[in-house]
Amino acid sequence: MRTSSWGRRALATLAASAIIVTGSLFTASAAHAAPLPPDNVRVMAALGDSITQASMTCSSLLNCPANSWATGSTTSVNSQLLRLRATAAPDNAVGYNNAVAGAASGALNTQAAKAVTQGAQYVTIEIGANDACTKTVGAMTPTATFKTNVQNALVTLSKSAAAPQVFIASVPNLLRMYEVNKSSASARLTWALLGICKSMLANPSSTKAVDVQRRAAVQQRVDEYNLALAEACAAYVWCRYDGGVVANYAFTRADISTRDYFHPSLSGQANLAAITWPKTQWAS
Repeated sequence: MRTSSWGRRALATLAASAIIVTGSLFTASAAHAAPLPPDNVRVMAALGDSITQASMTCSSLLNCPANSWATGSTTSVNSQLLRLRATAAPDNAVGYNNAVAGAASGALNTQAAKAVTQGAQYVTIEIGANDACTKTVGAMTPTATFKTNVQNALVTLSKSAAAPQVFIASVPNLLRMYEVNKSSASARLTWALLGICKSMLANPSSTKAVDVQRRAAVQQRVDEYNLALAEACAAYVWCRYDGGVVANYAFTRADISTRDYFHPSLSGQANLAAITWPKTQWAS
């Protein structure tokens, strides 16, 4: 079938438009994909839960953001923010801690939206412990739901004019956190009094099959969450997953706060910063 001269002109115009649009999209994508030189990063935001708020590391039992592995100012922790500044980022680079103690993955998108309004150029995410730490195994967040929640947050960040680089830390090994202190009478009493992570920590002295299997089921869900985090992050060239360094880290008693025998201690926060930093866009 022959094409009229008008049709040929229309097709040519359409093709030219497509090239322009495609070029614009490519440019935007490339800008988002390439990490800024550290000296251009002026705003960082941390998303997540009580781990990123450094709960249980100071007199307050809730939030101790100064001790956070991500955006903390405590020199002994040497947070990612402090390490970023040390690479040549401005000394006045701002670090917003948008994490909320007790937050599960369903709250992540709201935190991401806040990071967008803050103009964050670098965003860290640590989420998932509260999705598994529930009253019962049946109450844990389904893996598919967890992944969707994370994906929604990444979509929100993808639309930011600041085109942030994103770093996702894996969920710690909750079974390891239990095993480190299960023989401590003080830890067992604290877990019972505070009702901490019952899905994992209920009946901590029990070796009955039902309790052993329950703990294994919780850890299996955590493993599934980490796979979901890796897959969600892999969809974006500007997202970096930690490769499981937090999940595989062998926490010791010194790494765990004696306020609740479950959250990272001050030295635990320092170790989180130390093991995650080499996996970021800025250190590689």
